[in-house]
Amino acid sequence: MESVSHPLFARFYTRLVVPAIARSGGAELRRRVVAGLAGAVVEVGAGDGASFEHYPAEVRRIVAVEPEPYLRERAAAAAADDSRVELRDGLASRLPVEDGSVDAVVFSLVLCSVDQAEALAEARRVLRPGGELRFLEHVQAQRPGAMRRLQQLLDATVWPRLFGGCHCGRDTVGAIERAGFTITELDRFAFPEGARGPEAAAVLGRAVA
Repeated sequence: MESVSHPLFARFYTRLVVPAIARSGGAELRRRVVAGLAGAVVEVGAGDGASFEHYPAEVRRIVAVEPEPYLRERAAAAAADDSRVELRDGLASRLPVEDGSVDAVVFSLVLCSVDQAEALAEARRVLRPGGELRFLEHVQAQRPGAMRRLQQLLDATVWPRLFGGCHCGRDTVGAIERAGFTITELDRFAFPEGARGPEAAAVLGRAVA
């Protein structure tokens, strides 16, 4: 399976970004995005495994897909005491999971850095009928204006280079709908609370195909 190597960003992410997210209430957001799930779940871009501890007991299988080697090592350590986790080297565009085999697909801070159309098509492929998409993402500013223009400028220049392919201003909600999902729950907010930077607009929600 093809890996994606961003060694400098991966270390920056785990040592600085993850603790900053946690201090700002990120653990509660991770808990909310997986709340109520059961059965088999695919987590796309599992990173360092920060979400594993928040999965309900009703989830019996977690296929955690992570292509970055350093992050995958950290995820393996996080999953050491959780027999439900199956860590896989894989890409969002080619999930190592059979058609219609899982009850939910989870994206947490992933759709900013992958081909959204390909990743969401793969999510639809692996979901069983009635399965659910869960997502927690930072997105484009809700209203047109100066912030959206700044996001577009950053995404076209330095932001992806500095942050491992991340884009700060994607229309992720629109991409989910264009992929054939119906959004059943959507919460828009600034993260951290009160933040006004180009990466602050965030969404948390659920959708079904």
